[in-house]
Amino acid sequence: MKIALIVPVYNEEEALPVFWQAVEPVLQKENGFRFEYIFVNDGSTDGTLPYLKDLSARNKYVKVISLSRNFGKEAALTAGLNEAVQADAAIVMDADLQDPPELIPAFLEKFKEGYDVVYGTRQNRQTDSGLKRISANAFYKFYNFISTRPMPENAGDCRLISQRVVQALLQLPERERFMKGLFNWVGFKSVSIPFVRQARQAGKTKWNYWRLWNFALEGITASTTIPLRLWTYFGFSVSLFAFLYALWVAAKKIIFGNPVSGYSSLMVAILFFSGVQLISLGVIGEYLGRTFMEVKQRPLYIIDEKINCQ
Repeated sequence: MKIALIVPVYNEEEALPVFWQAVEPVLQKENGFRFEYIFVNDGSTDGTLPYLKDLSARNKYVKVISLSRNFGKEAALTAGLNEAVQADAAIVMDADLQDPPELIPAFLEKFKEGYDVVYGTRQNRQTDSGLKRISANAFYKFYNFISTRPMPENAGDCRLISQRVVQALLQLPERERFMKGLFNWVGFKSVSIPFVRQARQAGKTKWNYWRLWNFALEGITASTTIPLRLWTYFGFSVSLFAFLYALWVAAKKIIFGNPVSGYSSLMVAILFFSGVQLISLGVIGEYLGRTFMEVKQRPLYIIDEKINCQ
């Protein structure tokens, strides 16, 4: 069987040699499989592309897809899936080796057992900062609370997917993509492989807290419209409370002759409801922005060059 290893890379000049030295011996030990690498260069500005060109010149089973600029990991991953349509299955990995290559044999064993999706689940995140662990846990909890199809917690992009899962993913036309959600949405027979997350072996992460925050918003708005519905319920509840409070104030005035609340309470009410309105507009704006990006029908990515590809 033919297995495609898809590796999206962005400015990974330092990590790629370490990745190659770690992964290649693992694949060579797997009998009964033919492997190919699909490196997707996502507009790197360092020596990533020259290294990949040299590697592909020495190894005909190393394919390189170089995008015209940085389109983001989700787009790069989709480009790799488009190239993997001839493989029996595809394995997605990052070049930083935080997901260890030793997962690959376990993935393949489960694939031979008939599973279409085999994903790694992080047992701990000790290599991450405390804030990142807390925020990641909060994201998974909130996502699964509002989503109609909950996502496995602490499951990253590292996974094996069969060819029919690849074909199902490529049928999805959206441009603002959240691949973790899409992997989960298509369904099929799935199984988890637990592992201990490693520290990045070389190079620096490209994911700061601001990018992670925006990625979380992207994931939530890409997967469900429940935030709009929840905000409708919240607005109804606030309105009901305000109406009941108005009746209470009127009753106090009529029965006891108490004066209406003064300036401070009025300002608090105005600021509170102004905040509610602005948040409401923000939630609507997130979905409106996604609609705007989709209706433009721009391509998800543009390829600059291909090496050793069909």
